[in-house]
Amino acid sequence: MISSLTASRQRVLAVLAAISMYRFVLFALIGLAVIALGLSFFDEIGPTAVELLATFVVLALVISGVDAAAQRILRLPWRVESSLVTSLILLFVLQPQLTLPGLGGIALAGALASLSKYVIAWRGRHILNPAAFGAAVVSVFGLGTTASWWVGTPAMAVPVAVLGLLVLWRTEKVRVVLLFVVIAVGTSVVRQAVQLPAAGLDFFLGDSIGMALLQSPILFLGAFMLSEPLTLPPRRWQQFWVAAVVGMLVGWPISIAGLLTLGQERALLIGNLLAFAFALRGSVRLVLEKREFVTPTVQELTFRTKSRLRFLAGQYLELDVPHHRPDARGTRREFSILSAPSDLPTLRIAYKNGDQQHPSSYKRALAEAQPGAVLAVTGTWGDFVLPRGEAPVLMVAAGIGVTPFVSQLRELHGTGADRDAVLIYVASDAAELAFRDELAATGVPVIVFTRDRPLDLPAHWTWARGVRLDADGLEQVVPDLPTRHAYISGPPRLIADLAPALQKARSLTTDAFAGY
Repeated sequence: MISSLTASRQRVLAVLAAISMYRFVLFALIGLAVIALGLSFFDEIGPTAVELLATFVVLALVISGVDAAAQRILRLPWRVESSLVTSLILLFVLQPQLTLPGLGGIALAGALASLSKYVIAWRGRHILNPAAFGAAVVSVFGLGTTASWWVGTPAMAVPVAVLGLLVLWRTEKVRVVLLFVVIAVGTSVVRQAVQLPAAGLDFFLGDSIGMALLQSPILFLGAFMLSEPLTLPPRRWQQFWVAAVVGMLVGWPISIAGLLTLGQERALLIGNLLAFAFALRGSVRLVLEKREFVTPTVQELTFRTKSRLRFLAGQYLELDVPHHRPDARGTRREFSILSAPSDLPTLRIAYKNGDQQHPSSYKRALAEAQPGAVLAVTGTWGDFVLPRGEAPVLMVAAGIGVTPFVSQLRELHGTGADRDAVLIYVASDAAELAFRDELAATGVPVIVFTRDRPLDLPAHWTWARGVRLDADGLEQVVPDLPTRHAYISGPPRLIADLAPALQKARSLTTDAFAGY
């Protein structure tokens, strides 16, 4: 049953991965707005349909206008999805209005939210959740409206939970937000037990939990705001800390001098500051030294770092390639690091040439970069790292997904670590098996899955001889799978196909990608 559920989850991820993150969140929020509009006709929610429509129109116009102006001044691409996402989140957070003063407060909240993306930012990333910032300012100073969080009503609970879960699947933040919800609800129950000691046990185990989930914004706050990738720290354990802190503050809002409480949107802002403290780091300049094709479709770039760079084998970096007229995806992309930490100051990445007819502006700019060009790493992130100790591992790589494993195996080999590792290497054909010499030098057994039979395979390499790489095929070539920690790097559909078998491993860590 667990394997079946996991396989289904990975298939859902494979479908969701075809839609950009911002667009998917936008579709989910539009769905919630349509549901709320329908419920308003039956008086199932507080705001009326006219209030909802008027408030959204004001928010959309103001936020889109401020975003467009700011991005024009800063020569950045206008991302309409980002503007609409912020507008819709504020629609659910603020109390909808119809009066001119009320709509003025709505407009101010929207403008402040939009401006915070550019003013309260660090190296191109906003520090605070824009919607939380705009709502907090107008609420604290009483500027025409307030953050009522009307979305936290029983009628909206199921739609928020279902669409929120899909968003969390897409952003792979299910566990982080689940921890937040558990801590927020648990803290709320403890608070009520302290404040209402005369209430019975049935109340605390039933009514108080139900109220926390169905009559509060905990679900919406976690799924659509806490989960925002740009305001979360890089490592999973850091994200858990942020989720725990925000959960405690939401569950038990702290009063400051009787003037304001640190609950809901203000709790999230405190979590954003904690995340910023975790992620704070300067950019590192890179000098491009060499570029070469290592297969007919894969290019490797070799850089020299101009200052100290820290990363763990298996992590990825964010590479900034400034260029004229960037498209909607901007000037930054993430790449798994190919080289090992011990290779520094040499740093290597690799990427696959994809759509050559309609390449992104970033891909064109990166392809035009010549030796001597200076680029910048704006951060290193990721939890795709090997477990401590000497436990055996299974590595499954598809195509360019082999890059984090090259880094890990080079580091193990370079440090003399004795690790039982097996690499499953999937490629479209034998010519696309990149980094053969480097992998062969590590001495790790490699099982190759290609349509054609590779010639002159290195020692310790075997061809799967046409075995289909699915759950059964994987167990056939790796019979001791249950004794190994499994790592898989590749497209979501491959992960979905192998999920039933990989669940039999001691643990499973995935690194899904969809190109750049």
